[in-house]
Amino acid sequence: MKLGIIGLPSAGKSTVFEALTQTISTAEKKGENRINTMQVPDERLAVLSMFKPQKTIYTQVEYFLPGMMGSLKDQKIWNQVRDCHALIHVIRNFSGYGFDEPMPLDDFNALDQELILADLMVIEKRMERIEQDRKRGKKEYQEELALLSQCLKHLENEMPLRKFPELSEAPSLKGYGFVSAKPVLVLFNNDDEDDRLPVIGNLTNKEDCMVIRGKLEQELAQMSAEEAEDFLTEFKISASATDRVIQRSFELLGLISFFTFVNKEVKAWNVKQGTVAVDAADVIHSDMKRGFIRAEVIAYNDLIDAGSYQEARKKGTVRLEGKNYTVQDGDVITFRFNV
Repeated sequence: MKLGIIGLPSAGKSTVFEALTQTISTAEKKGENRINTMQVPDERLAVLSMFKPQKTIYTQVEYFLPGMMGSLKDQKIWNQVRDCHALIHVIRNFSGYGFDEPMPLDDFNALDQELILADLMVIEKRMERIEQDRKRGKKEYQEELALLSQCLKHLENEMPLRKFPELSEAPSLKGYGFVSAKPVLVLFNNDDEDDRLPVIGNLTNKEDCMVIRGKLEQELAQMSAEEAEDFLTEFKISASATDRVIQRSFELLGLISFFTFVNKEVKAWNVKQGTVAVDAADVIHSDMKRGFIRAEVIAYNDLIDAGSYQEARKKGTVRLEGKNYTVQDGDVITFRFNV
């Protein structure tokens, strides 16, 4: 999972990036692209260590912060985040010396318009090329052109494509990576003492929103667990910014986790809700999908209750499922295949 961090100048993007990735910036890297990979916390993997695997592998989330976001009209900025699975839109909601009063709704709308404009430019350029090809006698782009025309209409009406997922996710448009189509987590960057969502019309009802006290949590991210404990209590923070944002990002993208236990290695995998077994096998290796025979499945809680895989078999909680079985969050799966 790759998450791109975007926002207007002075929104606190670097501060949020450092809070989420537990890193510290250096003057030499100011203005450069920054990327950091974090382990996705899942206490179920720690519990599965009771079966003594030689290796435990967590899934990972990659945070990407584009450099030089002051030039929002530059298409290169948006091209950098087209391969991200979702965007974290950081919005300034703090005051301070040298800052005007925060205007989070205006800031959200301003950057959202830049996403729309970036996609408009891509679509208009592509439609011009298709039209040139049609004049030369090529007619294979009819479906693509029809879909692009629908996208264009929504964008011209100032509607981001994330509001029309059935359109933006059409196979013919898969390669575009429309930035206004990406799921967005709106992250209000608040003052240290303020843990409330701002009251700004219906934005918090229309978009997925949460609060981070960026400067405070940046400082907490640099502390040891012992040092941070008093601050966590004082500021009523129940989980780290990293954990909270990852959880909301999973919900935003509709992701669940399943586990495999092969060759004494327990590993977590992420798939979309509603994924069937044969497609979950493909996430691990294409050969598994191609030669899929069946899936041996046990729910995480059933495995822990049984205490061992062998005992679970005796209790009848290990099931054989076919390729159309819908994978559930927490399933422990052994895929049987032959190629």
